[in-house]
Amino acid sequence: MPRASLAGNALTVIIAIMSFLASLTVGAVGVVREAASSWQGQVLREVTIQIASAEGRDMKAAVNKAVEIARSTPGIANAVPYTDADIMRLLEPWLGKNIALDELPAPRLIVVRIEEGKTPDFNALSTRLARDVPGASLDDHRAWLEKLRITGNALSGFGLAILLLVLFATALSVLFATRSAVSGNRDVVEVLHVVGARDGYIARAFGRRFLGLGLRGGLIGGGLAVLLFAFADWSSGAAGQPGSEALLGRIDMSLAGYGAILLVGIFIAVLTTVTSRLTVMAHLRRLD
Repeated sequence: MPRASLAGNALTVIIAIMSFLASLTVGAVGVVREAASSWQGQVLREVTIQIASAEGRDMKAAVNKAVEIARSTPGIANAVPYTDADIMRLLEPWLGKNIALDELPAPRLIVVRIEEGKTPDFNALSTRLARDVPGASLDDHRAWLEKLRITGNALSGFGLAILLLVLFATALSVLFATRSAVSGNRDVVEVLHVVGARDGYIARAFGRRFLGLGLRGGLIGGGLAVLLFAFADWSSGAAGQPGSEALLGRIDMSLAGYGAILLVGIFIAVLTTVTSRLTVMAHLRRLD
């Protein structure tokens, strides 16, 4: 394939597009897994005590007792009850302002923060609360964590499937491009084959050419993906941007994530070379 041919330029563009899509997939999976890990870490550092409202129940005494029990539990850093103002702010989007809490069966909530690196005995805490505080229950968010884990794994699996499809499409594109190159240089290939050139020598010639195309296209696509994620990282964390309100919060791509994106571009270049070499070798075997 001549160095400045239309076919070569077209293949470079195709490889760049495939590399960009593959890099986007790898980067998106990394962002999702990082966000899921951050969410799990935040959830694991807190549990919630809920005290149901009931007629004749002294809610203030019940809250104080629950706070006392929680703070006396080993591994608990602090227990902070929601004030009436906090609960009113939680209910305001649904019930509006000026809510009369005394007329509503609204439960009282206590946020229990866990000491760093400690794992309290939640079963013992739940038992004490149920025994000493009527209507109290402990929510350690296990159900939420399990759903979060399943969702994260499902998204990662979906991203991997997309990545494999993109790589497969890239390999097919290189295969057809190699066949076209071999067909366009059929006379040269057959002469080399007849005069005794080894198959590996001819295949390496095509491989070097396609390696250059693959590296150029892979690095262009990977570089564009790096720029896109860098811009998304900057824009989501810039002053005045509502990054905290987004689904994933701030898009914080680590250096390892950027390195993985660049590795995708290099891998696509290697895939291009290997596919080209195997295609040429198969063609030469048919000449025999």
